Amino acid sequence: MAKTDSKDDILAAGKKAFTLCEDRASDNRQAYKDDILFVRAREQWPEAIRKQREAEQRPCLTIDKLGPVIRQVVNDSRQNKPSIKVHPVDSNSDPETAEIINGLIRNIEYTSNADVAYDTAVECAVGGGFGYIRVGLDYAYDDTFDLDIRIERVANPLSVYPDPHSTAADSSDWNDAFVVDRLSREAFKEQYPRATATDWDSDAWNDSGDWLDSDGVMVAEWWHRETYDKTIVKTTAGQIYDEKDLTDDPDLAFGVEAGLLVLATDKLGQPIRRVVKCYRVIQRIMTGAEILSEREWPGQYIPIAPVYGDEFWIDGKRYLRSLINGAKDAQQMQNFWRTAGTELVALAPRVPYIGEEGAFDVSPEKWSTANTKSHPFLEYAQGTQAPKRQPLDSGVAAGSMQEALNASDDIKAITGIYDASLGARSNETSGRAIIARQRQGDNSTFHFIDNLARAIRHTGRIIIDLIPHVYDAPRIVRVIGEDGSHHPQPVNQQAPLIDRETGAPKQDEQGQAIMAIHDLTVGKYDLTVSTGPNYQTMRQETAEQMMQLIQAYPDAAPLIGDILVKSLDWQGADEIAERLKKMLPAQIKGEQHIPPEIQQAIEQGKQIIDQLTAEIEKLKAGGQAAMAKIEADKQAKAAQLASDQEMTMAEIASREAIAQAEIDSRERIAVATAEANARQRVIAAGVAANTPQPG
Repeated sequence: MAKTDSKDDILAAGKKAFTLCEDRASDNRQAYKDDILFVRAREQWPEAIRKQREAEQRPCLTIDKLGPVIRQVVNDSRQNKPSIKVHPVDSNSDPETAEIINGLIRNIEYTSNADVAYDTAVECAVGGGFGYIRVGLDYAYDDTFDLDIRIERVANPLSVYPDPHSTAADSSDWNDAFVVDRLSREAFKEQYPRATATDWDSDAWNDSGDWLDSDGVMVAEWWHRETYDKTIVKTTAGQIYDEKDLTDDPDLAFGVEAGLLVLATDKLGQPIRRVVKCYRVIQRIMTGAEILSEREWPGQYIPIAPVYGDEFWIDGKRYLRSLINGAKDAQQMQNFWRTAGTELVALAPRVPYIGEEGAFDVSPEKWSTANTKSHPFLEYAQGTQAPKRQPLDSGVAAGSMQEALNASDDIKAITGIYDASLGARSNETSGRAIIARQRQGDNSTFHFIDNLARAIRHTGRIIIDLIPHVYDAPRIVRVIGEDGSHHPQPVNQQAPLIDRETGAPKQDEQGQAIMAIHDLTVGKYDLTVSTGPNYQTMRQETAEQMMQLIQAYPDAAPLIGDILVKSLDWQGADEIAERLKKMLPAQIKGEQHIPPEIQQAIEQGKQIIDQLTAEIEKLKAGGQAAMAKIEADKQAKAAQLASDQEMTMAEIASREAIAQAEIDSRERIAVATAEANARQRVIAAGVAANTPQPG
């Protein structure tokens, strides 16, 4: 769709796209409604049968066995949250920045309550067939212009109409999507006061279909992605630029003119260029009468990630079903047979008494209530046989209960979740058999957990695509570590490099902080998603397994005691771990063990070296002072000789000889100093020879 299209053309295209999305999603949406009403609203009896039984004052029992099945899968996913892990891809990315992006995504999940969005999506997928996760943008605080990324919950999956042409397991190939909301006419006028089509009788609402009815106005977010071509070029320095930017950007244009940016050429001398396909995402707010607003989304993906349920394709059309869709018939049979058995058992006290004529003439008021009330005694007429109660046919009730058990087994077989998976006692008796049955239940429903991991992976891909556009200026963001610790992190500016383990700035050999620039706007990053217990659960499991190791191998306790205590949730556990770490043997701490006699010899050698060093320094100081005095005397005497014109040449030569003798004496002192240094090196070499070398 071209940017030059008129609003009327855009509106017509939007309504046409919505109609197509609505038609293609109708089967899945109806199945979602039926399944949710069946298992959540407990509408498990056919309407006609329910009305007939209610008219006859007969019970319609609902013994819901599908709700626990759904909760089992959903709660299993809550205990094994998929986690996003970012990895660097190209030469412009680095592991340290990737770790900061990991911490930033954890912070986005924390501030957005992303666990609620994930849980809602998987619950809708298990119970209805599909759910959704949204990614949005919002200001970080009320008093700033900085934007933050948010992960948003989609409470009503029926408000989303996906792309009808999508074939991917996620929404990476979506080009159209709608998120609708129905407002009352008063609420619409209040929320969109500048809307021109607030005259409900206007011709603008002609052919609007369901967009306007007596209940209100339907407002839709229309997400549309379109492709465009971009030509990229390469410089001799290996940098890649948009060819259009080299002329439109003044700085880049100046660099080309000044020869600072030189385009690489092929063998024919032509610039190396190629055309790439790019995406542009537009969000429009629309009704059936007009386009209310429009903006360009900074990313290349429509920011909605679907969580699919049980997926299959027929004739090029995607069908989505819930976990309990195929078990609804068995559930209805369970309800019917349990109701029938209840009715038969409930009628047992109402079986009438049979006796001869006149047998009930004695205390007729008691006999009239004999099958509904308990009386201490009943009298019958003299001369007649004692009345008898008609025996109840218990075979029908027993058959109903057996059929109910069969229906219960059918539910287990269809869903793949048996009693052991739900925590109930089953035929399995050994622990190994119970675990095997639980694993069988997990395997039969794992595709729901795996589909959630795919959705979270695409959610992370959407976030990574947005980060260079949202966090594009120098700022300080909060990053959260895998253990839940958090600290502020400067990005897109020079800052000290932080040690991941200690949290302190890294230092070089001179003790200076190592500076780094974590630029979130450059480099390419990818991600993986792993499903498993959260950090706290893994800590508890680690501590439990280490306790078992110590019980089996007690000698390991002094060696891993600090690691074990660090995994426990004690107050002061870290301090206790540090104390235990100091008690570790030198071999464990990586220190070299030196025998006591060698250690004593080394200490003695150090003392001798210290004494010799002090003496040498003293000699050096005395020699330097003597040399300075000689030089001063020489200059004074030379001045005296120069000023004394009566001094003879012989006297001058004699005095110079004396001065030279003094200089020679001081030079001998310097030679003695050099010999002392040599002795020091000899002693040091002897000490080193007695010291064992590592290896």
